[in-house]
Amino acid sequence: MAGRPRGVDDSVILRAAVEVIGRVGPAKLTLAAVADEVGLVPGTIVQRFGSKRGLLLALAERSVQDVETLHTRARDGHETALAALRAFATRSMSDMDTPERFANHLAFLCVDLTDPEFHEHALAVHEANGRVIEMLLDEAASGGELRLGTDTRALTGSIQAVIAGAGLTWALDRRGTLPERLDREIGAVLSPHIP
Repeated sequence: MAGRPRGVDDSVILRAAVEVIGRVGPAKLTLAAVADEVGLVPGTIVQRFGSKRGLLLALAERSVQDVETLHTRARDGHETALAALRAFATRSMSDMDTPERFANHLAFLCVDLTDPEFHEHALAVHEANGRVIEMLLDEAASGGELRLGTDTRALTGSIQAVIAGAGLTWALDRRGTLPERLDREIGAVLSPHIP
């Protein structure tokens, strides 16, 4: 077919998979839907990833790589480390901008929690996120944005719990936007540590 793009990069296909998961969830995701999203034939997706599971595992592996690059980019464009932290939290949840999309991505997390191969990647993403958060909190502490002696490692765990919990409570009560909820909840956790 003349109108079909050739040489579509895997990252474009994986981004399309994220979009389809957001719309329909992992259970209803099909290779045909992902192929249609990028203008390919399903056979091309099969050639590259082998199966739906292969595509989802590739997406999980890419997620680990994407978070690792955030170490170098986390601070870009932000005047303070705490501003960068809030932006990082919002960016980490950016694919979940409606309660329905949040639910569909949460369904993918359920796969991560029950399948050992997926869990390995999910844990790596969680740990990489923790390193970025702790790095930003350490920078905030050394820059005077946090009280002297703040336990940034413990605070990192609290921030990670708040990010996960804020998404779930927002999807349930649907008040405001997810970025607004994240900003408010992170602010509440940081508040006792700000001089």
